[in-house]
Amino acid sequence: MKNRPHDDAMAELYRGDPAFALGVINDMLEDGDQAELLIVLRQMAQAFGGVQAVAEQAHLNLTQIYRTLSPKGNPALSIFSAILKAMGLRLAVQPLCRRLFHLSTPPDSVLGLPA
Repeated sequence: MKNRPHDDAMAELYRGDPAFALGVINDMLEDGDQAELLIVLRQMAQAFGGVQAVAEQAHLNLTQIYRTLSPKGNPALSIFSAILKAMGLRLAVQPLCRRLFHLSTPPDSVLGLPA
């Protein structure tokens, strides 16, 4: 059996099972571990045609996307969204508590409005 880098193996897995890739990203977003999320996005970029192809689709230069997707990267929301869009993905907002959607009008405190 041939040894290969972990990132290459994960990229192949994500390419073969996009639903699994989405689940991994959503788990990372839920857990809030940004460094791991950026590693997974870099692996997914490899799966979706390579980092250079994603950079071109996202209208980012190659250095910028490598820096953004490094474990110490801290992407702006616009860059993060552009990278996801280049891979055919987008961010979505979900409630932390389903109970909020049973209210006819959310209380001001939930919306962050002053009382």
